[in-house]
Amino acid sequence: MEVGSLPVELWRVILAYLPLPDLGRCCQVCRAWRELIFSLDNTRWRQLCLGCPECRHPNWPSQPHLEPASWREALKQHALASRTWTRNGQELQSSACLLFFRRRKDRRVWHVGPGCEFETLRGALGVVGPYDRVVLHPGVYEEQAEVALKVPVELVGVGRLGEVALLVCIEQQCQTARLCNLVFMPPWFSTVVYKTSWGHVQLDNCNFEGAQLLIRGPGTCQARFCSFSQGSSAHLLGVVLSLLDSCDFSGSDTASVTVEGPPASERNWACKHLAALARTFPSRSNSAPRGPEGGSAGEPDPAGGNMKKENVNMEDWKRQAGGDATCRATVIEDGWSDGEHSDGEEENQEGIINTQKLFTLDYKIPYDHHGLSHLLKTRADGSVPLASSPDPPCVTPEPLTFQQELDRDPEAQMLASSILGCILRRCLFRDGKGGVHLSNYGQARLEENVFRGLNYAVRCIQHSTIVMLRNEVCECRASGVFLRLSAQGLIAENNIHSNGEAGLDIRKGANPIILCNKIHSGLRSGVVVLGNGKGSVRSNLIYNNKEAGVYILFSGNPVVSGNRIFQGQAAGIAVNENGRGLITENVIRENQWGGVDIRRGGDPILRSNYICYGYSDGVVVGERGRGLIEGNQVYCNKGCGVWVMSSSLPQLLGNYIVHNCMYGLAVFCRKDPDTIEAREGNWPGQEGIGGDIGNGERRGVEGENREGQENFNEEGELFAWESDLDSEDERHSARRSVSVALMEGNCVSYNGAVGLFVKSSEALNVFANLVNRNCGPGIAVLQSSQLTRLVTNCVVENGRGGVTVEKDCRVELRGNGIYENRGHGVRFSGSGQIAENDVLGNCGYGIQVSASADIKVVRNRVQPAQGFGIALLGPVKGVVHDNLLFQGHPENKKPLLHTDAGNESCVLRNNSILRPNNSGASSSPWVLDNPPPRPLANSPAGLSSSQYPSRLGISMTTRVGAAVESGCHSGSMFCSIL
Repeated sequence: MEVGSLPVELWRVILAYLPLPDLGRCCQVCRAWRELIFSLDNTRWRQLCLGCPECRHPNWPSQPHLEPASWREALKQHALASRTWTRNGQELQSSACLLFFRRRKDRRVWHVGPGCEFETLRGALGVVGPYDRVVLHPGVYEEQAEVALKVPVELVGVGRLGEVALLVCIEQQCQTARLCNLVFMPPWFSTVVYKTSWGHVQLDNCNFEGAQLLIRGPGTCQARFCSFSQGSSAHLLGVVLSLLDSCDFSGSDTASVTVEGPPASERNWACKHLAALARTFPSRSNSAPRGPEGGSAGEPDPAGGNMKKENVNMEDWKRQAGGDATCRATVIEDGWSDGEHSDGEEENQEGIINTQKLFTLDYKIPYDHHGLSHLLKTRADGSVPLASSPDPPCVTPEPLTFQQELDRDPEAQMLASSILGCILRRCLFRDGKGGVHLSNYGQARLEENVFRGLNYAVRCIQHSTIVMLRNEVCECRASGVFLRLSAQGLIAENNIHSNGEAGLDIRKGANPIILCNKIHSGLRSGVVVLGNGKGSVRSNLIYNNKEAGVYILFSGNPVVSGNRIFQGQAAGIAVNENGRGLITENVIRENQWGGVDIRRGGDPILRSNYICYGYSDGVVVGERGRGLIEGNQVYCNKGCGVWVMSSSLPQLLGNYIVHNCMYGLAVFCRKDPDTIEAREGNWPGQEGIGGDIGNGERRGVEGENREGQENFNEEGELFAWESDLDSEDERHSARRSVSVALMEGNCVSYNGAVGLFVKSSEALNVFANLVNRNCGPGIAVLQSSQLTRLVTNCVVENGRGGVTVEKDCRVELRGNGIYENRGHGVRFSGSGQIAENDVLGNCGYGIQVSASADIKVVRNRVQPAQGFGIALLGPVKGVVHDNLLFQGHPENKKPLLHTDAGNESCVLRNNSILRPNNSGASSSPWVLDNPPPRPLANSPAGLSSSQYPSRLGISMTTRVGAAVESGCHSGSMFCSIL
C-alpha cells in the first residue's frame, strides 16, 4: 500500500483511529510510513498521551499550559518510566538473541471491590503471586492494622483519580512494587501510609492527603505525577537514589520533602535504572540567565570573559544625572565652596586664556615626561588612556555562561554531573511552610522545580549537599534558599525572585557554588553571607532588590566574582560588621545607594570591579570600614566616586575614579566621640546591624535577624553570632596591619567637583596618584588635625587650583608635580611642609601661603603663567629657602617672590630666580633635569601588572617616589615603602 495513493491529510484521519500497538507496527513498515506516523504528534499522539489514566499532562503541575516539544516523546518517556519496577530480574549477558527465548512472567489480575473476587485489600494480598495485578474498583478501603507486601505486586485503581481511596499503612517487604491511580489517607493509628527500607516502590498518579511516605536506604522510590496535600510529606532517610518527577506538594506543615543522612553503602537493584532515567532528563534551557540588561555577548577578552560594549553618550548621562556633571559650586560645609575663587584668582581670570596661550607657545617648561606621564599619553595603537579620555569606559564584562563556568571549575562540573540522593525534577511546591529540607550529610538534586508561596524553599544544613539547576524560587515569606552548618553544593541557572527575605542566605560555614542565577525583586537583599559563611557567587544577575544585592556581615567570607549587580534600591554590595570577602570583576551599576558600601569593621578585597552609573556614591567606606580597594573602575556615579569616613582605614590602590558628578575621592570626618563610644559599647543588634549607613538598610538587617529567630529557633538553631565570630587578631593576622588610610596609584580624573577632598581628623597618606582635569581643585584639604601626606602625586589641568590647604590643617606636600591648573598651583593656609615640588604653568600664583602658623617651603621649582611665583600673604611664620623660580610670561610684572610688608617672622634665604635671555628663541630656555619633572619614577620595574589586574588595562609600570630629607618623620609608611 503506497502512501502517495491518498492525500496525506486523509491518511492522518484514517490513522487517528489506530490504537497505540498498531501505530507502533505501522512505524515499522517503511520510512515514509514512519514519517507519516510521526506527523500525528499534535493529534493522535496528543490524544493518547492525555488519555492515559496513569499519567497527566507532561508539564503538570508547574506549567500545564505549556505544550511539550513532542507528545510522542512524552508518551515514550512515560512508558519507559512506568516499567522500571519490573526490571529487577538478572540481565542476560551471554547473547542478545536469548532475549527472544526469555520466559515472560505469568501475571494474574485480581479484582477487589463490592461484588468482586475480594472485598478487602488484605484478602487479595494474601493470595497474589509475584508481579500479579490487583485492580481496586471505586470505593474506600480501610485496614485496622498494618498491611505487608511480601511479593512484588501492582496495585491499580479503576476510574478517575479520587474514586479509589486507601486508609491503610503498607510496609513493603519485597523487592519491588507499583501503585497507580490511588488516593492514600492515614489510618487512625499512623500518619505513615507507605514505607520501605530495602525494596523499590513506583508511584504513578497517586494522591497523598495528610499522609507521609517513608523511604529508608537502601530502599528506593520513583514517584511520578503524584500530589502531596493537606500536610503530606515525603521522608527519605539515607537513600542512595530516589526520583520524584512532576509531583505537586501543597499545604505542608513542615518540609514537603525531607532528606536526612548520608546515602547507604548498600544499593538495591533499582539504582542503576533510576540513574539512567535521571541522566536522560531533557533540560528546557542551557543558556545563561539574562535580566533586563541581557544581550548578546561580545568577543571574548584575553582573560576569558565576554565583553559588552555600551554606547555611552555623555550628554545623555549628564541629563540623567540631573545636571551638567560639572562643578556647580558644591557647598560642603562651613561656607567653603569649590566653586569660589580665592584672592588673586579672581583678578587673573579675565586674562587667563590669552596669557595661557602665549605661555604655552613660548615659555612653557616641558614636563610631560614625569613619572606618571604614561597614564596620559596616547598608546601605540592610537587608543586614549582612560585617565585622559573625555569619555567614560564603554566596555564592561558580561557574565560567563553556565558552560563556561563549568569548563573552568572542576568542582562545579563534578557537582553538576552527580546523580546521588533524592532527585526532584519538574515538581511544584506551594502554599506551605517548607519545600525541601536536607540535614546530616543528606544529598539532593533539584531540577526545574517551582517553589512558590512557602516560608522557605530549600534548607540545607549539617554538611549536606544540594544541587539546584533551573528552578524558580519565588514569593517565600522568609529567605528562598538557606544554607547552614557546613552545607555545600551547586546552585545554578535558577530564577530566585520576590522573596520576603534574602534570595539566598548562607551562614555558619556553608560553602556553596552559586552560578548564573537571576536573583531579583526581593523585599530584602539578594544574597546574604554571614556568621562565617563562605561560598563562591559567580556570573549571576542580581538586580532590583530592595536592600543590598550582596550583603556580607558577621565574618562572612565569600568570593563574589563576575556578577552584574544593578538597579538595586540600596547598595550594590554591602560589607558590614566584620564581613570580609573577595569581590572581583563585577559590574555594579545603577544602584540607588553606594555601589559598594563598607562599614563597621568590614574588611573585603575589592578588586577589578566596574562601579558605575549609580544614583549615589560609587564606593562608600563608612565608620570603621577597612579593606583593600584595588584596580577598580569607578565612573559616572551621581555622587562621589569614593566616599571615605576618616575613622576608616581602607587602602585604595590603582583605581580609576573618573567622570563622577561630585568629588572623585572624598575623605570626611563625622566623628562624635560620645556617640562613637556608645556605639562601640553596644552589641550591633541592639541598634540595627551596620551602624548609620541609612535607616532603610539597617532596619532591613535588624528585621532579618528578628525573623531568623522566629523562623528557626524552634528547630534548634541558636541565634548567637558571638560563638561563630573570629577574634580581631585572627581576622587580621593574614593581612598586613594598616594604621593609616592609604590612597596610592589612583587616577582621579574628569570628576564634577574636587578630585581629592579631605576633611578629616585622622592621618592620611596620598601617594603617587594622578589627579587631572577635575572641574574643581585637584586636591582640597579643609580639615586635617592629624598629618595628611601628599607625596609624589601629579595634579594637572584641573578646573580650579591644583592643591588647596585650609587653615589649621597639617599637611606635608612633597615630591608632587602640579601643572597647568586654572587657579593657584598651591594655596596653603595650614602648617607643614611644601618641599621638592614642581609647580609649573598654573594660571594663578605658583604657591600662595597665607595665615600659616608654621610652614617650610623648600627646594621647589616654580613657574607661574602669571602672578606671583611664591606669595607670602599676611603674618606667615616659617622658612622659605632653596627654591628655584622661573619667569613665566614676560608681560607678568608681578615679582616671582612676594612677601607682605611688615612680615618679619618668615625667613627667606637661598632662593633663585631665573629669567629668560633676550635672544628671541622660540623654545623654552629651561629644561627640568637633575631631577627630571616630578613626580619621579623611582624604579623601572615599579608596580607590576600582577598588582593591578590586566582586565582593567592599568599599566602602572613605575613606583613613584621622592627624595626624603633628613628631617622626615621616622617610621612613616612612606619611608617603609622606599
